Amino acid sequence: MWRPGFPYLERAAATLHGRRRAFCIYSVHHRGTHARKGLVLGLAPGGAVRGIAYRIAAADWPAAYAYLMEREQPTETYVEAKVAVRLAGGRRIEALSFLSDKAHPQWAGVLSPERQAELIAGATGISGRNIDYLADLVSHLREEGIRDRAMETLLAMVEAREKALAHD
Repeated sequence: MWRPGFPYLERAAATLHGRRRAFCIYSVHHRGTHARKGLVLGLAPGGAVRGIAYRIAAADWPAAYAYLMEREQPTETYVEAKVAVRLAGGRRIEALSFLSDKAHPQWAGVLSPERQAELIAGATGISGRNIDYLADLVSHLREEGIRDRAMETLLAMVEAREKALAHD
């Protein structure tokens, strides 16, 4: 949402109904390892999620698509789908999205906040510390005017766990 990684013509606030933002994917690549799993976000079934839609020039699409496949699908934990989203002005468009694959072995499902904090605290992968991923999420959601109290509470829990781990 905050780091598209490709050129775009337009950026707009968008809402996807029928999916929610959740730490529901075990990370063994970007924010964890096979030996010490972390958690990353997925678009899990249920609810609605606010995010960003990007319009990409046709000439830039092949490179943008290849980049997204490499970034979002290193272990193929998501299902590529075309979804209907509602833009901030009310217009509906079709957008490419990567939805959580409940059949994938890395699907973590619904975890308690305590279990999420336990997995995120101390986990690190090739893209860095898992807590940094969560902190970036909270920070960027706030910049977009989105207050996600569950994610803010989770961040506080992970920060407390990491502080306790540092003292052990």
